[in-house]
Amino acid sequence: MGDIRKSLLALSIAHLPVKAHDKIALYDFFSSQNDLVFFKSSDIELARIIGHPIQTAFTMDAIRSLAEKDAEDAEKRHIHFIAWGDAAYPPLLREIYDPPVVLFYRGTLPNPEVPLIAMVGTRHPSAGASAAAFTIAREFGGMGYSVVSGLALGIDAMSHRGCLETNTATFAVLGSSPDEIYPKANRLLARRILERDGGLLSEYPPGTRPAKWQFPARNRIISALARGVLIVEAPEKSGALITARYALEQNRDLWVTQTGSPCGTGTAKLAEQGAKVITSATEILKEWGYAIENHENVSGNPCNDVRKHTEALFSPEHLAAELAENLGI
Repeated sequence: MGDIRKSLLALSIAHLPVKAHDKIALYDFFSSQNDLVFFKSSDIELARIIGHPIQTAFTMDAIRSLAEKDAEDAEKRHIHFIAWGDAAYPPLLREIYDPPVVLFYRGTLPNPEVPLIAMVGTRHPSAGASAAAFTIAREFGGMGYSVVSGLALGIDAMSHRGCLETNTATFAVLGSSPDEIYPKANRLLARRILERDGGLLSEYPPGTRPAKWQFPARNRIISALARGVLIVEAPEKSGALITARYALEQNRDLWVTQTGSPCGTGTAKLAEQGAKVITSATEILKEWGYAIENHENVSGNPCNDVRKHTEALFSPEHLAAELAENLGI
């Protein structure tokens, strides 16, 4: 960020014990004023601005110290950050009710001129769902469209890998800070994302370890960055269904795939409730009104024919290569 004063203001507000939409209200109120006005404000004055009391005690000195540490740590760890008021803040993320007042990232931010597709699902997918995620993401990437997901094991990782196979950028939204890769098994995948001009994004400041409650919160960012969300496979109790709920709340398109596996009871239920079932990236792009060129040379097989691709994807040779990559050997 070019404006140091606004950087410190945004980083400070991010640490206040209030909800995301309250932080946006405070940033909007104070960004046009001298930052000293903010740091001299009492909790009563802040409560008046957001319209309700702040329940958790804090001191402005402590808030400012945390913000200064964030700025120092970001510089040391080569992490960029962008505030709500910056022109480069992702425009679709700006539209939602509770966007992060600060977005931290390594690598790049998504190109706002190119629509993103969010692809998420269970961490324990069936073989068919894993193959479908990889193939559909590869089809998107082959036509120049990036995938955003959460870097989790299972469907998320396969979606990132499919996009990367076409040398197209993919973006991961983390439930930890951009320098704390979780799960550790996907550290090399995270490195590949950065090497291919993608990005690791998070609302959490440098040094933030993963915590269970942070992952549902990050799902709203995954869906908000995308024009539409594809749930590849999910049981009825799945974080991916939280992303589906956010997609509907944010007026995003929602699709599912159906593999007939017991792992997909949640996606089957979404289909029963009206989510459109798709089998390929071309179906989504045609629905968006984009011209589809011949992509057989990219995918190598139709996306709905997952059986042949599953055999190749889960062959001993492929699995051995994946294990070697994750172990760094």
